[in-house]
Amino acid sequence: MSRFRTIFPEVAKPLIAMAHVPPLPGTPLYDAAAGVQGLIDHVKRDTEKLLEGGFDAILFCNEGDRPYQLHAGLEASAVMARVAAECRPTDRPFGVDFLWDAQCALAIAVGSGAFFMREVITGSWESDMGPWNPDAATLLRNRHNFGRDDLAIFANITPEFASSIGQRTPAQMARSTVVSSLADVILVSGPMAGSEPDVRTVADVREAVDESVPVLLNTGAKAATIEEYLKYADGCIVGSDLKRDGYTWNEVDPERVKRFIDAARSA
Repeated sequence: MSRFRTIFPEVAKPLIAMAHVPPLPGTPLYDAAAGVQGLIDHVKRDTEKLLEGGFDAILFCNEGDRPYQLHAGLEASAVMARVAAECRPTDRPFGVDFLWDAQCALAIAVGSGAFFMREVITGSWESDMGPWNPDAATLLRNRHNFGRDDLAIFANITPEFASSIGQRTPAQMARSTVVSSLADVILVSGPMAGSEPDVRTVADVREAVDESVPVLLNTGAKAATIEEYLKYADGCIVGSDLKRDGYTWNEVDPERVKRFIDAARSA
């Protein structure tokens, strides 16, 4: 059984909710008065609403760390691991992400006991953070050396805030990321957090990748349009549409959670 199906053995199309962590220590928008406990309290409140709403898994991410960096400090992995460990659900899977350092995300996953991690692991990109060259080979070797061969890697092949330096299509990128970089799941994103990709891109990627490898919608999932995307995607990750006023950095709104879950389950 694939790592993905080991995590979700009975869910046909898993719905994964983002738990956005406010700015971490050392970042420009960090709230020093609230401190690390303030981060934990905020994430716990959001996570409880998402779990009560019926999501299949939670994905913890340092969404508040603008501007994002490609090489994280030790304090980032330490604090994120603590937040994930203290806020993790006890009755369903959870994953972690770090924008945009895959090695840091791996360390957080190992430290918190995550079931999966989300990252960009292949390609060469021009981005808001500067030139970006992920290293899947080192990442997977480190996963093995950490004794976490069970950890599923969700690979984002169309990262937000970036564009490919090469000429390959997303479908071609997806196929090679599975074959040469051993990704467990392929993620398709829009140009920014909360922005949807073209539905045709999702369909093309799904057609290009072996049926045993799931393709998930990674950004832009909305109650109003999720039915169309789930015709092709094998599940989704959603964050912004669940927030008050649909704004990425607001708190989770239970009414919007219910609206999304109802729309996605009926689809």
